[in-house]
Amino acid sequence: MKILRQVTVPTGDILVVEGEKGSLECLSLGDYGKGVNVKCDALGLSRDLQKVEHTQLLPLEQKWVITISTQYGCSMGCKFCDVPKVGPGINASNDDLVNQVATAMSLHPEVEKGRINLHYARMGEPTWNTAVLSATRCLRNGLGDDFEFHPVVSTMMPKKNPMLKRFLNDWMVLKNEDLHGNAGLQISMNSTSDAEREEMFNGNSLDLINIAILMNSIPRPVGRKITLNFAVAGFEIDPDRLLPLFNPDYYLIKLTPMHRTVEALSNGIETAGDYTEYHPYQVYEENLKAAGYDALVFIASKEEDEGLITCGNAILSGSMPTVSYQEVSI
Repeated sequence: MKILRQVTVPTGDILVVEGEKGSLECLSLGDYGKGVNVKCDALGLSRDLQKVEHTQLLPLEQKWVITISTQYGCSMGCKFCDVPKVGPGINASNDDLVNQVATAMSLHPEVEKGRINLHYARMGEPTWNTAVLSATRCLRNGLGDDFEFHPVVSTMMPKKNPMLKRFLNDWMVLKNEDLHGNAGLQISMNSTSDAEREEMFNGNSLDLINIAILMNSIPRPVGRKITLNFAVAGFEIDPDRLLPLFNPDYYLIKLTPMHRTVEALSNGIETAGDYTEYHPYQVYEENLKAAGYDALVFIASKEEDEGLITCGNAILSGSMPTVSYQEVSI
């Protein structure tokens, strides 16, 4: 797969690559480690987080984050995401998906073993694309025993996808049986108010009740719980709305910043205060824990957010990092 652009930012590289139907975007990233930017009592990380600042990354052998596009653009039209500016959501092929991972890995041929966290989360809504399932199996087999492989699907639960239930069922079977629980499913929630969700997801996501009905019809998770992700931006996060629908035995609640994309800021959607500090998330975390949920707070550094490696960004949309970066000559 040909690299068309390579932009090196403080935590890794943004790649624009040539797919079968045009340009795709993927990421090869390092990670600070849980001790820097994660708080979760259930994982034994119960101290209060300090301000998250850019620091030394873990060796890639310990954690290599690769984020790939499942579509050329996206048709969801979420009001906090720049990817729809790239174009409509046309599915990437199986080879497109596998080759994005191979191309990201080609940047560091010296890394021959370790842990790879693969996120289907750069451009596109992955549940529209069944090639995600076949590519995951190809990658697991291709990486062999030298790499611990942890793929994660992040979905907005599109209401107009007639194959949504089938995709999620098949993903959970793949997670539970083929990967022995070592895979993730993350649902973008952001609010427990259906009215707020209708607005921010541009009318294209299921409401809470229908998400719960669908999820109750597919296999329960083996290993890691299903993640309900809330990007904190002043929206309602009410445990009393969640509890009748999402059993804490099967669901973990993740609190993150609302990433400062062009689209989010233009619509007035952002985390109040300093999103790199713990306090914007603390009251929500305490309320969720009191209701019986495992709550995980994940905070991005300014360099991650302004480096455009966070969700909702794409340099194919016309944006460029606002921190120090280098464009590699291709």
